[in-house]
Amino acid sequence: MFDIQEQLKKLPDQPGVYIMKDKEKNIIYIGKAKILKNRVRQYFQSSAKHSAKVQSMVANIAEFEYIVTDSELEALVLECNLIKKHRPRYNVLLKDDKHYPYIKVTMNEEYPRIMITRKIEKDGAKYFGPYTNTTIVRETIDLIKKVFLIRTCNKEFPRDIGKDRPCLNYHIKQCLAPCQGNINKESYKGMFKDICAFLNGRQDFLIEKLTKDMYEASSKMDFEKAGSIRDKINSIKKIAEKQKIISSTLTDQDIIAFAIGEDEACVQVFFIRGGKLIGREHFIIDSTSNMEYQEIMTSFVKQFYNSTSYIPKEIILQEDIDEAAIIESWLTNKRGSKVYIRIPRKGEKYKLVQMVAKNALETLQQFELKIKKDKQFAKDALAELKEYLSLNQQPSRIEAYDISNTSGIESVGAMVVFDNARPSNNDYRKFKIKSVSGPNDYESLKEVLFRRLTHAKKEKEKIRNGELDEREAKFFHLPDLILVDGGKGHVAAAKEIINGLNVNIPVFGMVKDEHHRTRGITTESYQINLPVESYAFRLVTQIQDEAHRVAITYHRGLRNKKNIKSELEAINNIGSVRRKRLLQHFKSIDRIKAASIDELANVDGMDRRSAESVYNYFHR
Repeated sequence: MFDIQEQLKKLPDQPGVYIMKDKEKNIIYIGKAKILKNRVRQYFQSSAKHSAKVQSMVANIAEFEYIVTDSELEALVLECNLIKKHRPRYNVLLKDDKHYPYIKVTMNEEYPRIMITRKIEKDGAKYFGPYTNTTIVRETIDLIKKVFLIRTCNKEFPRDIGKDRPCLNYHIKQCLAPCQGNINKESYKGMFKDICAFLNGRQDFLIEKLTKDMYEASSKMDFEKAGSIRDKINSIKKIAEKQKIISSTLTDQDIIAFAIGEDEACVQVFFIRGGKLIGREHFIIDSTSNMEYQEIMTSFVKQFYNSTSYIPKEIILQEDIDEAAIIESWLTNKRGSKVYIRIPRKGEKYKLVQMVAKNALETLQQFELKIKKDKQFAKDALAELKEYLSLNQQPSRIEAYDISNTSGIESVGAMVVFDNARPSNNDYRKFKIKSVSGPNDYESLKEVLFRRLTHAKKEKEKIRNGELDEREAKFFHLPDLILVDGGKGHVAAAKEIINGLNVNIPVFGMVKDEHHRTRGITTESYQINLPVESYAFRLVTQIQDEAHRVAITYHRGLRNKKNIKSELEAINNIGSVRRKRLLQHFKSIDRIKAASIDELANVDGMDRRSAESVYNYFHR
């Protein structure tokens, strides 16, 4: 047995991370300490005034362990990484771990390029963002390509200059064709300096420059060129109008504020770059009723900036945070230059914080309203479904199955799960059909259900023997209702497996009309027509559409991989291992085609010779 009082005596006078566990050895809380001995002992002192949340946590602690670090800063980094990995129930947890898109301009190259990336590297390139909307990023890059007529190819310059004829973009006047040496590298790089100025928010400077060029072209009677420049100016103004100037400071800033609800908090972040708002994002945090404001803000800042790629120069907060100095030092190390954390109480920055807090409250109210509507919908839909299908109990967990293939090729099955009328994505399962050849949906469905239910029996046995934790089981939890995409034959096939395995779960089919839309529910012998306006009909439609989406997406993915693999098999010096590595690295055939020789050669398992084989194959 773990003796807590005895272990408390052994705690060191050093910084580190402590890990609290319950009686089943599950990690329930992770924290960091400047001095482990002092911090951990506080939890078990009867005189300490703990919040209700901490009291609940301490009551569940059966043992703890700790990791000693060399510094408090190192402990902070380790704490963030461990929380992200284990997601303990008593830590404040963000629901989303988002990787925002950035615009990358490769100013470290002789002939720069512009692209979307989600990872910032110290490679000499310039990065702009983060943006919260990928569509806006693509629109901005498309505009830049049209305005500045820069290349869109992935040729390597100056190596590839003059090797091929100019592409279609040159002939339709959408590219200056540096591949033909039509523009020298100094002039081309100068264009990218203007592009960086544009992305930095200096649109006025760029508009002034282009206006001067437009009048100059007009004075020389070159009205076609003047008209083209005029169109560029209008396009730039259109983008500039979307970026609202909200700060007189030209510093890069993140402004963070939150609003507290009944049991949730909404944290809102405004991304300001060069004084202009380029995007905003919100995060919902559950179980905050017993938390202090400072705890919410501290936990958010640590988790958010542990995951994000870019750290702005200034972070403006609504509330004070614990150990602000050490967090500021950590962020400074991540950024590579000084980062300032501000908590304004008056002035322009305070007004900005208030504006963000107002937006957080608005978002939280909308979220809470949606939650209430969802709960009411679930209650009504499940009650109606129980009545229409004459079930003995209300179906809390519903599993739906669909089969997808193309003439029997790459046949797959999908299992989607709805828990209390909401999709439970973590419980979705996908199956490659192994025992059936040709397009046979009935036999494929039998295989999928047989595998799913026998997995459940095996896991149940392991849990009984103490070999598996129930929370780690993937198939253990059986549904209250099974729905299969199809008619009476599909229901009969499903029941054959269920009855053969002595499992008592009701099964129905989801029938579609001639337009491939949900029509109703069927048994082996008769159809049940659900009223179109009913909540039950809406729920069944959602379930059927989701099962179809997951199945067909999985099938298309496998089919496309097979086609890619077939194409790669035709390349000399590329065996099965290299084909696999290329696909793992680039994810698609289009990216492999677009890659340069250097990019191909950098893939694990590739060398210069094999990279040239791939490049030459796609650029014959």
